[in-house]
Amino acid sequence: MSTRPRITFDERGFCNACQWMEEKQKLNWPEREKYLKKILNETKKNKKGNYDCIVPCSGGKDGSYVAYQLRDKYEMNVLTVTVRPPLELDVGEKNLKNFTKTKDNFEHLHITTNNKSMQKINKLGFIEKGSPYYGWIVTVFTSIIRTALAHKIDLVFYGEDGEIEYGGSTQNKNNPIFDFKYIVKNYFEGDHQKICKKSGLSKNELHHFTLDEKEFKKNNLKLTHWGYYEPWDPYRNYLFVKEKYTFQETETANVGTFTNFAQNDQSIFALHTYLMYLKFGFGRATQDAGIEIRRGAMTREQGKNLVNLYDNQYPDKFESLYLDYYQMTKDEFQNVLDNHANKDLFEKKNGRWSPKFKIS
Repeated sequence: MSTRPRITFDERGFCNACQWMEEKQKLNWPEREKYLKKILNETKKNKKGNYDCIVPCSGGKDGSYVAYQLRDKYEMNVLTVTVRPPLELDVGEKNLKNFTKTKDNFEHLHITTNNKSMQKINKLGFIEKGSPYYGWIVTVFTSIIRTALAHKIDLVFYGEDGEIEYGGSTQNKNNPIFDFKYIVKNYFEGDHQKICKKSGLSKNELHHFTLDEKEFKKNNLKLTHWGYYEPWDPYRNYLFVKEKYTFQETETANVGTFTNFAQNDQSIFALHTYLMYLKFGFGRATQDAGIEIRRGAMTREQGKNLVNLYDNQYPDKFESLYLDYYQMTKDEFQNVLDNHANKDLFEKKNGRWSPKFKIS
């Protein structure tokens, strides 16, 4: 049974992500870099404002790496932009400070959306979709795009296309530019307008959570992923920023996995990956093990053992934060988890969901 949305398998049983890893070995990367230089030169030549491009950046490994490449290798005038996440973690704040306060620091904007709006849409996303930071995911696109339009910037670089790299749809693998419809379908899960309407928030309160597609098209804004132009390697990015920006990891492994150097900006990510596990039967450890296996740093047997150890880890240490943030009782919170748990894959034992399946 396949539970990961938009995943497919070939006759060998290889998923999209593994097939893509093989395909990347044969791609003409110099040709892709040639196209990159073309759009960078066109953007510089035709720019209307001060900046050449935007790179969304939390201070983590990926955005920091991309921003550096664009500025220092390709001589672009980069504006880095952070959308403040809910329930920030200290290590994430320190990494962002290290990134923005170095002697060769980037120009940087820090967007803090209306807290009431963010909390309300995140709570609705949690209840309705099992997506606990849905509002923040939306603003990573809508707020960034609004910033680009306001500063007359025609080009925005995101890191990797998670759909292509991690086992989702590969329909866009040969398209360097993606449009607003792609965002709505794959990242907003098709119905963010419904969530916004249900929130009861005013137009002003929803400013950072909505976007007029006509305005997007009219301004000829280009959205692209850096992973289109060079082979994407999260571990390379980590090693680079650790040396360049004194990047810090968490002291112990993150909840639900064996790694400690990714997604350290907010505590809600642990709830997001736990819900992913309950809904689809794979969690953060599965994702991380898949990355390590595909890059040749781990055997499948090693990955399987780590998945069995970590995937079903409940984020106990953050639970009180979640209850306070969503303004829920523990029973109400657990009921949401119960509603989204895949009953074909899990059964309740001693108050916690346990898998009926085994990783083989």
